[in-house]
Amino acid sequence: MKVLVAGGAGFIGSHLCDRLLAGGHDIVAADKLIFGDRNIRHLRSDEQLAKNGRFLFYPLNLTEQQSVDRIFAENKIDVVYHMAANSDIQKGGREPEIDFNDTFLTTRNLLEGMRKAGVKKLFFASTSAVYGEMPGVRLKETTGGIKPVSFYGGAKLASEALISSYVSMCGMRAVIFRFPNVIGPRLTHGVIFDFIKKLHKNPHELEILGDGTQCKPYIYVSDLIEAVYMLTREFEEGEDVFNISVESRGTTVTHIAEIVADVMKLADVEFQYTGGDRGWKGDVPSFCYDISKILSRGWKPEHTSDEAVRRTVKDMITDKGK
Repeated sequence: MKVLVAGGAGFIGSHLCDRLLAGGHDIVAADKLIFGDRNIRHLRSDEQLAKNGRFLFYPLNLTEQQSVDRIFAENKIDVVYHMAANSDIQKGGREPEIDFNDTFLTTRNLLEGMRKAGVKKLFFASTSAVYGEMPGVRLKETTGGIKPVSFYGGAKLASEALISSYVSMCGMRAVIFRFPNVIGPRLTHGVIFDFIKKLHKNPHELEILGDGTQCKPYIYVSDLIEAVYMLTREFEEGEDVFNISVESRGTTVTHIAEIVADVMKLADVEFQYTGGDRGWKGDVPSFCYDISKILSRGWKPEHTSDEAVRRTVKDMITDKGK
C-alpha cells in the first residue's frame, strides 16, 4: 500500500514510518518539522529508499488545505495515518490556538482531502485526555459523560466526533487509538525529557512539578507501534476505538525521578516539589484504563510502565534513536 503518515517526522510518527516500511509499504510523510528532521534523517538519506521511491517527504503545514490537497493530488494514497498534533500540551494550555490549528484543523483538512480523493481508510492517534478527570472510574472505550479538561483533550475529542461524521457520511473506515503517555527513543518532550535536561544542568537537585504523586501509565513506543500495525492491517467497516496502555497501574512522577537519577548514577539528588496535585492546569493527575478490548485482539505489551521508563532513560542517555 501507499500510506500517508501525517506528522511523520514526529516522535511516534517516525517510528510508525520505520515499521510500515519494514512491512513493505510505501510511505508519503508530511510534517512541518517543529523539531527538525532528525527523527527521519536516516530515511531521507537512505539512497535505496530514495532510489525506489518508497519514502517521500513533504515539509509542509497540514493546517493549510491547499497543501493537504496537493499531497493527495500527487500521490495515490490508500491509507492515512493521522499522527499530527500539538505535542506540547503545556504550551497549548497557554495558547489555545495551537491545539485548534495543529490538533483539530489538521484532522479536518485531512478528512476533506480524503473525501475529495476518495480515500477511505484512516488511523487516528487520539489520547487519554479526551476522558478528562474521572477519578475512581475504570475507563472503557464506551465510558460516557467524558469532559476534557485541556484544550488538547478537547481538540482530540472534537476530532473524534468529526471523524465519526465522515465515516457515516462518506463511507470511510477508521481505527482510533486513545494513547496514554508514549515514551522511547527520539522522545522530544515530557517528564523524562525534562528531568534528564534538568539533571544535566544541576545534578544535585531536581524540581518536580506538583507533589510527585501523579501516577500515569507509560507505554514504550515499540509496543504501541506493533498494536497500531496489527490492528490496521485490515480496516473493518465503520469506526472502532481502542484504549491502549500497559497492564500495570502506572508510574508516579517521583518514581520516574528516582529511575532517572539511578540510571544517570546520581546519588543524593534533592527533590524539590512545586506542590499541588498536578503539574499544570489541564493536567490529569491519574487515570485507570480498561484495555480488555485491545488485549482480546491478541496484542500484549512487552514492557510494564516502570520498564518503559527505565529503558527510555537509557535510550536517551546513550543517545539512541537519533
